[in-house]
Amino acid sequence: MSASHALIPRNSLVWLLTAQIVALIPHLPRLPLWVAAVWLGCALWRVQIQRMRWHYPGWLVQVVLLVAVTLGTWLAQGSLIGLDAAVMMLLLLFMLKLLEMRKPRDALVVIYLGLFIVATAFLFNQSIALALFQCFSLLILVAALVGLQQTQGRNDPARAMRTAGVMLLQAVPLMLVLFLLFPRMGPLWAVNAPGNQARTGLAESMTPADVADLARSGELAFRVTFDGAPPPQPLLYWRAMTLQRFDGRSWSQSQLSAASGVGQWQVRGEPLGYQVVTGASHQPWVFSLRGASSEDERLVLNRDFMLQARRPLTQAIAYRATSHLDSLLEARGLEPLQRRLNLQLPEGFDPRSRFFAEQLRRQYPQDADLLQALLRHFNREPFHYTLRPPTLGRHSTDEFLFDSRRGFCAHFAGAMTFVLRAAGIPARVVAGYQGGEINPRGNYVLVHQFDAHAWVEAWLPGQGWVSFDPTFQVAPERIEDGLQSALQGEGSFLEDSPLSVVRYRNIGWINNARLFWDDVNYQWQLQVLGYHSDRQMDFFQRWLGTADWQRIGLISLLALLLCMLPLAWWILRPAWRAGSRQQRVWLRLNRRLARLQLQARTGEGPRAWQQRLGEALPRQRAELAAFFDAYVQLTYATAPGVGTGQEARMLEQRLKTLLRALPRRRPPRPTRLAGLPDEEQER
Repeated sequence: MSASHALIPRNSLVWLLTAQIVALIPHLPRLPLWVAAVWLGCALWRVQIQRMRWHYPGWLVQVVLLVAVTLGTWLAQGSLIGLDAAVMMLLLLFMLKLLEMRKPRDALVVIYLGLFIVATAFLFNQSIALALFQCFSLLILVAALVGLQQTQGRNDPARAMRTAGVMLLQAVPLMLVLFLLFPRMGPLWAVNAPGNQARTGLAESMTPADVADLARSGELAFRVTFDGAPPPQPLLYWRAMTLQRFDGRSWSQSQLSAASGVGQWQVRGEPLGYQVVTGASHQPWVFSLRGASSEDERLVLNRDFMLQARRPLTQAIAYRATSHLDSLLEARGLEPLQRRLNLQLPEGFDPRSRFFAEQLRRQYPQDADLLQALLRHFNREPFHYTLRPPTLGRHSTDEFLFDSRRGFCAHFAGAMTFVLRAAGIPARVVAGYQGGEINPRGNYVLVHQFDAHAWVEAWLPGQGWVSFDPTFQVAPERIEDGLQSALQGEGSFLEDSPLSVVRYRNIGWINNARLFWDDVNYQWQLQVLGYHSDRQMDFFQRWLGTADWQRIGLISLLALLLCMLPLAWWILRPAWRAGSRQQRVWLRLNRRLARLQLQARTGEGPRAWQQRLGEALPRQRAELAAFFDAYVQLTYATAPGVGTGQEARMLEQRLKTLLRALPRRRPPRPTRLAGLPDEEQER
């Protein structure tokens, strides 16, 4: 290939490759390994082009590469439609762009694409750690933009980084004003991402294996801040959904239970106010205590007295709720459809459990007495709470109740509901979380995935839906102290997550660091990610005293001007625009000599200025000579960026010496005497 093709300088290519790396890093954990191999191949090919050893790919090769990455995206994502596939395709095209860069304009396109790639990372994660890393990514991309403008002879990576840092710092005030005052719209990551798994981990159906998987995860599910002191842990039953359908293996939610339209309920007990912050689950359910209500327009109370979102949660959400824990739910009676649904059992499953239910019914005609007898059965029989239960066969309830008797909350809740239904008592499984960990730094409750729990609600005449937890009869420490306490003897707590810091919360300094970092993330969620339109309106009312958008617009414009004017003055001030230390020294001396009317003239060089100053200031000739010798040496005799630190400091020291020697006023020009030599004239 001809040398004329290599129009992008080598230093600019280094910047571009570095910028691509930092822009791609946040995406790589979600992508297959071959994507990283594609980038390495493109980077190697580009370097070989720069070394004039390989050619640019022809149109046929470009078509083959395009088809290959498209096919790879389809195989990896299962589709070319959707957010995951679109972002992956964009990343691959971003890599291939390296191979067709011929001019600096093409390099600019790569940098602009890199800025867009940085933004797409927030579609999948909005953590504070990612935000800090993306600030570094922006610094590298802007530095690459600056480095692209540098010539080969004036290549200075450190200066490019400094310039990029100054530019980003200058943008911070404007960014803060826009963040606080610009109308809040749905964020970019509000787009539904079908490829993402639900962050809560809960699904519309429940099997023991599903709950066991959650119990082995130390990830955070949600946080709760109470208006007062948090209630005792045994009262913290976080309801998410009711499971009413049973097919012999799993419990699932019915359409009727998720429908809107609240049944009859009677408020009892003291109100308990709290705020919940949960992440994107791509599901409509949210978490609340019994007897919950909320004025949040994004939430609705469904048929089973559960708060749920009107739309699937595609971003973090903070909402307030009020619960009355002693409320009566449908105490007046069940509708026929509700009763049939909550008595439904599949035919041909678990005959021994059905016979056991018939025995209990004959012995205890009253529903309340039968319930207490069943709870005593779980308490007195040799049941064991474990995350390592044996595999169950077709008649899973029979095998659990009468053979293995080893399991966890999903086994106990499912078996109790089955027996109650077989005995003619309407019952359902409630899925959610139980308990939580108090963070003393912010006095809020952390609920993790391993706090996932299932319990039973049975309908009793005059009392409505009443909660019962058979797990408490077998392992009360699970309800009172948490999962880690219940599994202490077994050693299975987070055994599949050896790097989870929650597993080591019994170590003081690790636990303190974990709680501190969680509090930082919680404030990030509340103050930054949770700054939506309602929070913005509260901010306007509190600090601006108005919600009128016309007045807010005028205030925003004024705030922008107040930010931009100081920046403009800073940038445009000539004395501070000097790009090198010797230029700043020159300007400083020029301002000082302007008081003596001896400033440098337009187009006057340093030696000519030195000679004129020597004639006007004969007593300072030695200081002038020392200063100008150092200035000429640093400016004209030293290669740019090579060993200039010591010389620049010497020049500044010579300037200080010269400034101390200068007179306060310009001395009068002496009268020359005829016949005397210059030395005598000066004397």
